[in-house]
Amino acid sequence: MDIAEWLRGLGLDQYASAFRDNDIDAEVLRRLTAEDLRELGVASVGHRRRLLDAIAALSDGPPAAEATPADAASAATAEAERRQLTIMFCDLVGSTELAIRLDPEDLHDIIAAYHRRVTEVVTRYGGFVARLMGDGVLAYFGYPLAHEDDAERAVRSGLAIVEAIAALGLGQPLEVRIGIATGLVVVGDLIGTGAAHEEMVTGETPNLAARLQSLAAPNAVIVSHSTRCQLGMLFEMQDLGPQVLKGFASGPRAWRVVGESGVESRFAALRTAKTPLVDREEELDLLLRRWAQAKSGDGRIVLLSAEAGIGKSRLAEALVERIAAEKPGLLRYFCSPHHQDSALFPIISQLERAAGFMRDDTPAAQLEKLTALFGDSATASDDLALIAELLSLPTKPPSSTLELSPQRKKELTFEALLRQLEALARRQAVLMVFEDLHWIDPTTRELLDRTIVRIEDLPVLLIATIRPDFGSPWPSPPRTASRSNRDGERGAAAIGDCCHMAAQAGT
Repeated sequence: MDIAEWLRGLGLDQYASAFRDNDIDAEVLRRLTAEDLRELGVASVGHRRRLLDAIAALSDGPPAAEATPADAASAATAEAERRQLTIMFCDLVGSTELAIRLDPEDLHDIIAAYHRRVTEVVTRYGGFVARLMGDGVLAYFGYPLAHEDDAERAVRSGLAIVEAIAALGLGQPLEVRIGIATGLVVVGDLIGTGAAHEEMVTGETPNLAARLQSLAAPNAVIVSHSTRCQLGMLFEMQDLGPQVLKGFASGPRAWRVVGESGVESRFAALRTAKTPLVDREEELDLLLRRWAQAKSGDGRIVLLSAEAGIGKSRLAEALVERIAAEKPGLLRYFCSPHHQDSALFPIISQLERAAGFMRDDTPAAQLEKLTALFGDSATASDDLALIAELLSLPTKPPSSTLELSPQRKKELTFEALLRQLEALARRQAVLMVFEDLHWIDPTTRELLDRTIVRIEDLPVLLIATIRPDFGSPWPSPPRTASRSNRDGERGAAAIGDCCHMAAQAGT
């Protein structure tokens, strides 16, 4: 296997020399972890994620043929395969009218730009564009590469496509209709080449997605009931009830996606009922002891490491429930697999929840709520201006920041956020929960590292959850400001724990 050629196929050939210098061959490649990639100099979260996905796709066949979803499709076998698939149909509204009004070359440019933008969005969310059909696009989520959240990826892709097409700016107001359905299909022979790769998919799911697309109003995303059942409370939905669709005698139920819901965590959004905590007394006792130590003014950090579905979030939720009567300051941050390239996404989301932003709030109303959250002291006023700018709210920045570089402004914003944490900790003990650290964006990671340093002498317990296949978030135990006291040198090795959770029934 030519590792350099494999990296070139992923568009990551800048790492070829690092792989070569570290003796990475085909056998070693298949066992690389996120931590290994960091040591190889792959600093970008997006590049590490792309490499890990490509490594996971490697099989006993030629690895380069499975580097990307499109390449994996071209290497698929001719044998029929039964799979759960989420299928999306996207249609450009008013294409016939455009064809009548526009010169054919102008129409060609518009359709080509539409196809490119839809393909970019679908690929970004892990989908596969199976066919470009004039003004329509057929995309699969779950084939050739499956993910645990393919239905969610399809819906997020649909919402992003609506925004992306509206923002094309081609001199024509463009709108789309999108239908999404999930179900069992049989995937057969590969048809077409290049951008028109298509696996022949049979079953009612493709037909249902196409019929739902025809129901959609311009710039609307309609999903089937089977897709809706996999989304939990991640999105706000409008129930359209049973629909009369050609070829479907049963009148399938349909839902319109209004937007993302206000549910703060994926754990809360996706669980269907209260899950009992079973056989986690030891882990919960550890968290309660660390909480007691943190309340005395000695900051503590606990890293909960376990595979998906083992109960990391449920354990953190159990601690929140257990100490609720103490009314601690509770700060919850949720990293997202879909926002790893969005700087400070978990921080911004937490601030919006804390301030009580609503979907229909005007920017002025949001600024008023943020002002009420921060108070009116001189320090708070400067912090407010920096944080309002972070939230893209209209406010006059402090005169001292007008000529600053983006890097220096970032430093000041970090300091403003950390001052707010310190102010909260002076009033009450604080529990900070960082969910899904394996999806953290680089800027939030930098702020988190600084937070760890700052909480050493604050009544703060910081709990972070992570999946073990992403390795430790720190090459070595994160250290707070090193100094000696009656406990000896203190760092995160002294104030932190890494709790590896094994599978237990009922969690």
